[in-house]
Order: sequence, then C-alpha cells, then structure tokens
Amino acid sequence: MKTLRFKLYQHKRNRHLKRMINASGVIYNHCIALHKRYYQMWGKHLSCVKLQSHIAKLRKRNPFWQSVGSQAVQDICQRIEKAYQLFFKHNKKGVRPPGFKKVKKYKSFTLKQAGYKFLGGNRVKIGSKIYQFWKSREIEGTIKTLTIKRTPLGELFMVVVVDRDAINRVCTEVEVKTGKIAGFDFGLKTFLTCSDGTTIESPQFFKLSLNAIKKASIRHSKKLKGSSNRERARKNLVRKYEDISNCRCDWFWKLAHELTDKFDVLCFETLNLKGMQRLWGRKISDACFGEFIQILEWVAKKKNKLVVYIDPWYPSSKTCSSCGHILEKLDLSVREWRCPSCQSINGRDDNAARNIQTVGASTVGLGDVRLALPAIAVSSPESPELYSGEYVNN
Repeated sequence: MKTLRFKLYQHKRNRHLKRMINASGVIYNHCIALHKRYYQMWGKHLSCVKLQSHIAKLRKRNPFWQSVGSQAVQDICQRIEKAYQLFFKHNKKGVRPPGFKKVKKYKSFTLKQAGYKFLGGNRVKIGSKIYQFWKSREIEGTIKTLTIKRTPLGELFMVVVVDRDAINRVCTEVEVKTGKIAGFDFGLKTFLTCSDGTTIESPQFFKLSLNAIKKASIRHSKKLKGSSNRERARKNLVRKYEDISNCRCDWFWKLAHELTDKFDVLCFETLNLKGMQRLWGRKISDACFGEFIQILEWVAKKKNKLVVYIDPWYPSSKTCSSCGHILEKLDLSVREWRCPSCQSINGRDDNAARNIQTVGASTVGLGDVRLALPAIAVSSPESPELYSGEYVNN
C-alpha cells in the first residue's frame, strides 16, 4: 500500500466538498448519539450492521445527508465501530471511547469503491462535480480509497491509497551497498549522535518560532468571538504552526535520505516517548522523534535498507564500549565518565551510540558488515581536568 497526497485547486465549486465534510460531521455525531442512547436503553453495544441500516433509512428522508456518498457513510460507521472495539480492548490502559466532534473542525470523508472517477490528466469527478488537483506524481497501481481532507486553513487535499503490483512492491530483504552499519542515540540538544563520531544538532523549529506564535496567539485572543477579524487572526496563527510543521517535515526527509545513503543498517534504541514527554514536555514535542522514525522506516524500506531497534532496557549509556564494564548508576547530568576497568573516557552519547551499534549488529547477525567505529580516547595521568574518580563532568 502507498499513500499519495494531492492538493486541490481553489475554486468556488469546492464549497460542495466542504458541504459534504460538514454533512459527514453531522452524521458522525448522530452515530455517536445513537451509540450512547442504545447503551442507556438496552445496556448493549450497537452493532455496525444495525447502525448502517438505520443511517441508510435516515438518509432517504434528509437531503443534506444525501450529499454524502453511501460508502462514505459506511466508512464513518466502520471507524466508529473500530474505535469502540479498541476502547473495549484497552479501556484499562486509559483508552477513551469516541466522542462528539465540532462540525466545523471535522476533517474528512472517505470513498472506497464508488463515488469518484479519475478522468485523466489532473481531473477527478466526485459525485456530480469535476475538480482539478496538482498532479505532482503519477498514480500507479490499483486505487483502494480516496479521502478528501480539510485543513484548519480551509484548504482541501485529496489522499489516494493505492495497492501497487507485486513487481513494483519494495523488497524487504537487505541489499548491502555501502557495507556500513551505524548506531544512533537520540538527544535533546543533539538530535542524533552517530557511532562514527558525527553529531546532528537539533533544529528546534518550535523554539525558534515561539515568540511569533505567542504574538499571533495574543492577537487572536483579543478579537471578538464570531467576528471576521478573529477568523483572520485564527488563520494567521494556524499558518505559523503549519510553517513549523512543514520545515520540520522537510528536514526529516532530507536527513532520512542522507542517513540511508550513507549506511545500510541503522540501529536505534526503542524510545518510551510517553515517559520522555512527561519528563521534558515541549522539548520532546519539538524534536518529534516518533515522526522521524516513521519517515526513516519508509525511506529505508524504499531503498532496501534495514532499521534495527534494540531492547529499551539495555544500559547503553552505562556500559563501556571498550571493555563492557557496566556502571551501577549514571545520573543524567553526567556527560562524560571514566571507566574504572579500562580507564577510558566515554562520552555519554558517543558511548551509547557505539553500544547500540554493537547490539544492533549482533541482533540481526550481520557479521560481514564493516563496523564504522571511531577511535576511543584514552585518558592520561597528566590531564588536569580528569581525576581518579568515576565521573567527569563538563
């Protein structure tokens, strides 16, 4: 499966698509209300089949609901059913049931097999209207679903999910080209520390734009609710956030291509993003480690490269990469420490990256891949900044 995203031309006929999205939001809220009422009356869960048949009868008497295709309505019922099944399965883990949504903030509707037709070129027929889109790439393969999404700025995008033939599918086997393997350790100030000694600084896009966002947010809060000035201020604030998201996404894609061109196997430590979010909050949200990992996995799969994850409980920072000695305790404030066994100086991030590389290589059993290990600095007795203790603070 592959997902393609195209932007629709701005035209006055786009109001029909926005009307369909609003109608989908009304149907969604009505389905949620039916679920709640059915449970209050009978103490049972409303099945998806009964819900779809009931909504189909209501659509015949409501012209506004008829603007949405029947398959889009079926998709809404199926997504609600899936959300409830996840709630029943993981309710003890804090998963909440689906709730009501504001119609103005409702985002999309999905068509599966019918309701749309590609007319060639950059034209697509949805319902009885023809729309044009920016065709940045060719659509190859069998089209499975077509989704119309609305952004907070009111722009419309078309998301197409295609299933390409077996010949065009990406092979999952590792194809060694550079013959190099590397380990990477995530950080806050340093986004990535590579086992070959290179570091990639964190761009911190949100932090750099924080003042502009604060000013735009203050202007928005001072406008009268429901006024056109408030709507313009809201769109200005949304543009600030979209600029940050676009810059970060572009940087992630470029970095992913750079790393996959340089190494064949990339080893990472499994991150507990929720725990890190509780500790460092906005810094973790600005770094977006999870989004980068998703992009890197997609690029690596496309280039026949391999991404390996090691055990999250492996003590990568407390283990000496030279002799394997493991410290009992290592505070986060300690950035360098001396190994009491071999007396080598280990930088916290560099040492962790080398250990992640070693464990990742042993996990996949790639013995013929060359290890790109940098030289390990060994302390000398004459160094005035070092002492005979265990840790060396910067």
